[in-house]
Amino acid sequence: MLIDTTQIALERAIEGTTARNTALASNLANAETPGYQRVDVDFHGALAAAMGGGEGRLESVSFAAQPDGTAQTRADGSSVDVDSESAKLAENALEHQATVQVARARLNIIEIAIGKR
Repeated sequence: MLIDTTQIALERAIEGTTARNTALASNLANAETPGYQRVDVDFHGALAAAMGGGEGRLESVSFAAQPDGTAQTRADGSSVDVDSESAKLAENALEHQATVQVARARLNIIEIAIGKR
C-alpha cells in the first residue's frame, strides 16, 4: 500500500488547518461586529479521536467550526480579541506549512522508490 495511515493523517491535518484558517479569518473579519461570537476548529481533537478508530474513521473525519464558549465577551457582545486571533492565525499557518512539507516529502520518497523520479 503506497498511501499509509500516516499519509492519510497528514492529508486530514492539512484539511484541518485549512478549516481552522477559514474560521480564524472569519473571526478577524467580524472582530468589530457587535454580538459576533468567535468560532474555532478543534481539528487536533478530531484527528486524535479518529486515529483511535483506525484507518476507516480517519478517512471520514470532518472538521467544523464550533462556537467558543470560553472566550470573553466585550461590552458590544463580540468575543473576538484581534491580537489573540492574529497569533492563532499565524501559528495555524506555520502548522499548515509544516504539515504540507512533511506530506510532500513522504510523497517524494514514494516517487523515488517506484522510479517515477
